[in-house]
Amino acid sequence: MATADVTVMGAGVIGLSIAWACVQRGARVQVIDPGGVAAGASGGIVGALAPHVPEQWNDKKAFQLTSLLMAQAFWAEVAEVSGRTTGYARTGRLQPLADEAAIALAQSRAIGAAQLWQGQADWRIVPATRAAWEPPSPTGLLIHDTLTALIHPRQATLALAAAITAQGGAILRCGDPQGKVVWATGAAGLEQMTACHTRLVGAGVKGQAALLRHDASELPQLFVDTLHIVPHLDGTVAIGSTTERDFVDGTATDDQLDALIAKARAALPALQNAPVVARWAGVRPRSRSRAPMLGRHPFIAGAFIANGGFKIGFGMAPKMAQVMADLLIDDRDTIPADFDPAASL
Repeated sequence: MATADVTVMGAGVIGLSIAWACVQRGARVQVIDPGGVAAGASGGIVGALAPHVPEQWNDKKAFQLTSLLMAQAFWAEVAEVSGRTTGYARTGRLQPLADEAAIALAQSRAIGAAQLWQGQADWRIVPATRAAWEPPSPTGLLIHDTLTALIHPRQATLALAAAITAQGGAILRCGDPQGKVVWATGAAGLEQMTACHTRLVGAGVKGQAALLRHDASELPQLFVDTLHIVPHLDGTVAIGSTTERDFVDGTATDDQLDALIAKARAALPALQNAPVVARWAGVRPRSRSRAPMLGRHPFIAGAFIANGGFKIGFGMAPKMAQVMADLLIDDRDTIPADFDPAASL
């Protein structure tokens, strides 16, 4: 069989994951991004790899589950080949239960997880212990799931790029596309498709996040009142993130992030005096259908697309890479129908 040539336009986590999967199958691969590696949303700091709730099951949730279960081996290999840390750890997550209705819903979801998570992870109700690294719970009960993992987005994306080059792939700022071309250009790509269409295909959604200096490494991440509190392995804690559909500057931080930091400190006294060591803002790509767009490009003949990861791009990346490599290298379409770009057209 002749060696395939693949060009990926975009050096974020989705584009690089696809490039990595293609390199592993023997393809000649180049990744082209004028901004460089992790210049967009993949250069972020939060990295909460959290599952969809185990109810109203569908193809998207099943796909994400498979990807989350693939993640440990995927990122371990990237780290080994690149010689760089990815910040990945499957440390689970704690969430407080506010009232009796929340307890009943959590009990129902525990049954769903037992049926759907293939015995490889748990969703269970546990008593609060009042530990320092634990969100206060009005009911004295918490949800503890063991499927949730964390990753350091920027570190992981840089490690992916290093793994690709270590295996002979090229990461370029400019160049001519060769062979099969995949457009994984995030929010800018969604804007370009909207300009080619008669309606909104997708758009960027701004998120702001902060990094605090507090060592809670190896402890579970916390989810409190829509806020992700993620203890990275490097002795920092990420707080995120806002969801802003209307914005002027996608990279600027403001008082919305200040409010987020204050909310985190109020929710977890252990962070009260933790200094802020970084503030970050970026624009994440959200498709109109809210599902990733994978497959043949709807507006560029002969090309392919991988876009719309939004908040779950890192969690979806291992499986997205696999199915796109199936299509690009083996001409085998294993992509769920819900991810067809036509769903956002």
